[in-house]
Amino acid sequence: MPSPFHLAIPVDDVQRARIFYRDTLELAEGRSTDEWVDFDFFGHQLVIHYKPKEESATIHHNEVDGKHVPVPHFGVVLDWEHFQVFADKLRAKNIQFVIEPYIRFKGQVGEQATMFFYDPCGNALEFKSFKDMSQLFAK
Repeated sequence: MPSPFHLAIPVDDVQRARIFYRDTLELAEGRSTDEWVDFDFFGHQLVIHYKPKEESATIHHNEVDGKHVPVPHFGVVLDWEHFQVFADKLRAKNIQFVIEPYIRFKGQVGEQATMFFYDPCGNALEFKSFKDMSQLFAK
């Protein structure tokens, strides 16, 4: 595995976000205070940090593959089987997808599964998987 990344994201409700990342996404919790919580995000360090909600926050989307992809977003690339199992778990937990799990570029270079959804504080997440992981950066 490459070096783990560290990502800190804003949440306007630490407890609600903590429950989502710990219980819905089933991430192991690390250190925490009342204002932030560390999570093991598939081997990476994700930290939710309290930040008051901004009244003028706007949601932006870019058109990708005929779908409205939220910007910004973050996530990880899972192996093919893990992606399918994870998607099924999320469906069973009634996640409201922005983009339902589906396959892009089927039978082509870069064939991948992808899905998008928001956490309870409005952070967009994308999880994806490549049929052939060696094509992660293929053109």
